[in-house]
Amino acid sequence: MGRNKKYGNIILKDDDREVLEKIARSQTAEYCKVQRAKIILYSADGMSNTEIAKTIGVHPNTVANFVNKYIAAGLEYTMNDAARSGKPNSITDEEKIWITNIACTKPKDLGRAQELWTYRTLQQYIQSCCVEAGYPKLKNISHATVRSTLEGNEIKPNKISYYLERKDPEFETKMHDVLLVYKQVEMCFDKEGNLVINMEDPKTVTVSYDEKPGIQALKNIAPDLPPTQTHGTVGRDYEYKRLGTLSLLAGVDLLTGEIIPLVSDTHKSSDFISWLRKLDAKYPEHDTIRLVLDNHSAHTSKETQKYLATRPGRFEFVFTPRHGSWLNLIESFFGKMGKQCLKGIRVDSKEELEERIYQYIAEINEHPVVYHWTYKMDELEI
Repeated sequence: MGRNKKYGNIILKDDDREVLEKIARSQTAEYCKVQRAKIILYSADGMSNTEIAKTIGVHPNTVANFVNKYIAAGLEYTMNDAARSGKPNSITDEEKIWITNIACTKPKDLGRAQELWTYRTLQQYIQSCCVEAGYPKLKNISHATVRSTLEGNEIKPNKISYYLERKDPEFETKMHDVLLVYKQVEMCFDKEGNLVINMEDPKTVTVSYDEKPGIQALKNIAPDLPPTQTHGTVGRDYEYKRLGTLSLLAGVDLLTGEIIPLVSDTHKSSDFISWLRKLDAKYPEHDTIRLVLDNHSAHTSKETQKYLATRPGRFEFVFTPRHGSWLNLIESFFGKMGKQCLKGIRVDSKEELEERIYQYIAEINEHPVVYHWTYKMDELEI
């Protein structure tokens, strides 16, 4: 049996120990460097190579290698790998540009069926076209070389990053109008968040409105199982039955935080008008009702305009820009509702789903939350 080698008695400089301890504690440093730092620290503390290897989970020869490196050449040499010799890069800059241009072209535009390249399909296409294009040396290119060539230019033709094109030419103007409404609402509160206006006086009521369509009524096939000590979560059978969908039309009063809901099978103009009638009946006649809402067709239809004409001066619409739903404060409530009420919900009928939605909103209205807009408010000029 071989003798247990112990290269102890490494005397660390104070600076080295501080650097090594920082690396050893790091959650973001490279894993190999964290291992090396621990090896040197354990060795300096008197542990044998075998003990260190068992503690870290490496071979004792690995431990001996880095201990010897530290003794021979110090910390920098131990922590960083020396550059390795290898076959020089044989791809010319012109060939790299040609490969990159292909990668930046959709496969379908080159007669392929795929929507995106993979490195192997790109390799195959390059190999099939390189001779004709005048780059015969690429006939034997590997997919790994294709990958490294593209990654050097930060090109990832197999990935999609989404963006949202602003298609509303009046986006900034409409956003300013919405933020101006929020600023006017903010002026109704003091620094402690208390209303400073008399709610009995004639005023402008501001309601942020939107629809949440397609709320699914799902029914369990088998009953849920309660958590136990063995299985700490609710048990649920994978199968379920679809009972249909409902739409929630809702607005939040920005002065009181109250949610005004209407649950319907659809969200057509007639449904929107029904919700407007509910809003009309809720507030005193001397109030103006201002709505922040999007450009859904139901909000601007002839049917809706006909109803508004019967209540002149009662309603004022402020439209958010296209693709600007994030400017509508009711979306914050919908997000909260999705997490607290609708996530994982199971019912025995659509009627039960409707009842539970109304019940949830009634519970929220017992302790209403007043939503305040803060983004870009300091930059707003009135």
